[in-house]
Amino acid sequence: VQRFGGFIDRYTIDQAVEDKAVVPLLYECRHIGQEVDQRQIDQWFDRVTRDLTDDQRADLKRKFSSADHVNKAEEKIKQMAYDISDHFSKNWKGTQFKGQLTAPNKETAIKFKKYFDEFGIVTTEVLISGPDTREGHEDPTAETTDEVQKFWKRMMDQYGNDEAYNEKIIEKFLDSDNPEIIIVVDKLLTGFDAPRNTVLYITRSLKEHTLLQAIARVNRLCEGKDFGFIIDYYGVLGDLDSALSTYGALADSFDEGDISNSLTNIKEVAEQLPQKHSVLWDVFKTIKNKMDIEEYEVFLALEDVRADFYKKLSDYSRTFGVAMSSVEFVESTPKADLDRYKKDLGFFQNLRTSVKHRYAESIDYKDYEKKVQKLIDTYVGATDAVSLNEPVNIFDKKAFDVEVSKLGNDSSKADTIAHRTKRTITEKMDEDPVFYTKFSKMLEETIREWKDKRISDAEYLRRAQAIMESVRGRKEEGLPKALEGKEAAKAFYGIVLETMKESLGEDQKTTELSCTVALTIDEMVQAHVKRDWVNDLDAANRMKNDIDDYLFELKTKEKVNLSVEQIDRVMNDCISVAKRRYAR
Repeated sequence: VQRFGGFIDRYTIDQAVEDKAVVPLLYECRHIGQEVDQRQIDQWFDRVTRDLTDDQRADLKRKFSSADHVNKAEEKIKQMAYDISDHFSKNWKGTQFKGQLTAPNKETAIKFKKYFDEFGIVTTEVLISGPDTREGHEDPTAETTDEVQKFWKRMMDQYGNDEAYNEKIIEKFLDSDNPEIIIVVDKLLTGFDAPRNTVLYITRSLKEHTLLQAIARVNRLCEGKDFGFIIDYYGVLGDLDSALSTYGALADSFDEGDISNSLTNIKEVAEQLPQKHSVLWDVFKTIKNKMDIEEYEVFLALEDVRADFYKKLSDYSRTFGVAMSSVEFVESTPKADLDRYKKDLGFFQNLRTSVKHRYAESIDYKDYEKKVQKLIDTYVGATDAVSLNEPVNIFDKKAFDVEVSKLGNDSSKADTIAHRTKRTITEKMDEDPVFYTKFSKMLEETIREWKDKRISDAEYLRRAQAIMESVRGRKEEGLPKALEGKEAAKAFYGIVLETMKESLGEDQKTTELSCTVALTIDEMVQAHVKRDWVNDLDAANRMKNDIDDYLFELKTKEKVNLSVEQIDRVMNDCISVAKRRYAR
């Protein structure tokens, strides 16, 4: 990560990010322009200061031209409130993430709240101390204005006392959807741990210890949170130099974990977007017809190729989100390029969803956090709907057939059927390992033949449908009639038959004996089934003993040459099936 100039290098804070103990911090300085009628101001100033000396007039002018006083100007507060509303709305509204705003004083904090409410874009709350408390501001008289007194009275009427007011506002910020942004002066700038707190809007002077503690409010880990954002309307970056250089003196009283991080300019991350965009497209550089969606999906048939695509798409979408939060990047990037970045994000998100369905992958909902969907909703124009549903189970015949009917050609239908059936086989393998292994091999061979161009798309679809129907209805040729309707016994039969063939060969006697053994094992298992027996070691051992004794008797009675290893294999495989079939 590139640092600002050289000063971050004196502050060894990368390890926590590398260890994923905290998230990296991204910084952006934003400027709200102000129109100043200098002639009118000078004329007014001369009138109201005519009784002062030249030195007094100069001192007063210096004081009121400072950034602190400029940032308290009514129109600037209004403009900042709108810019913050717009910025938060585009990037985090509707997600789980929150924001925090630091105001110069209590009166300004309340004004921010007034304008946030007036715009109605984001929800906010103000958390301040009582108006009689002096908090180290240069102008303490500003703390006792009528607006502050009125606000405090409303809070006390609503919450009863100072402690309840603090507790309820913080509780809402931590645990509820609203407020989305909490407005503070000095409160919650240190020692406040809110993992969902993702963006800090700075509109006041912060220095040294307080500055470092404040920016660390947004570096806490939270699922789906890649970065913490520092949006600086005041210009505190220069103060980081002195803050970091004096860190050693503060070490005894300062929580090092609060600032263990890297600070990176948002612009630097945003400028990586063209490269991330190119890297993503390079995945598909061998595709001849870039307009053929089917060609993309077939190209992504291999799991390792899909994994590479997913990773590069995630990198691109994260960088896109950062880039679109940067006013400088958006304003400096040609509109045609921005439109291409937005359009391609939608295209690749749709492609990822379609191939996850086609190849029956379980949907990783972390990939579809509200933040990613927020990017699409905010920045991408109308595209085909992206379905985030889990692929429909093949046993839900009606729903699955509807899903397949939406697909275009035979190969995409066959792929969807084959890979969803394959996934179902994997999920159910322990219920009947012999049966499902057989059809798994048939599917693998069918898919291989299609990829090698040995069968047509139509034949691929026919075979995939036939295998799916066999798995759906548990249809298998040659099953003895005595096993009809007895699903566990069918599974036991497959296990027993494979072992019996090793000793007796394949004939009618082997089939009949295996059926009898399977039915007997089924009865033995059911005799010991009770509530939560799967977690009862004694119950499982009793089943094993019964099966073990029975198979040893079978060796002598039926003259079946079963080895100890074969008996143990049948016994253990049957118990594994029983745990799936007879779990209660």
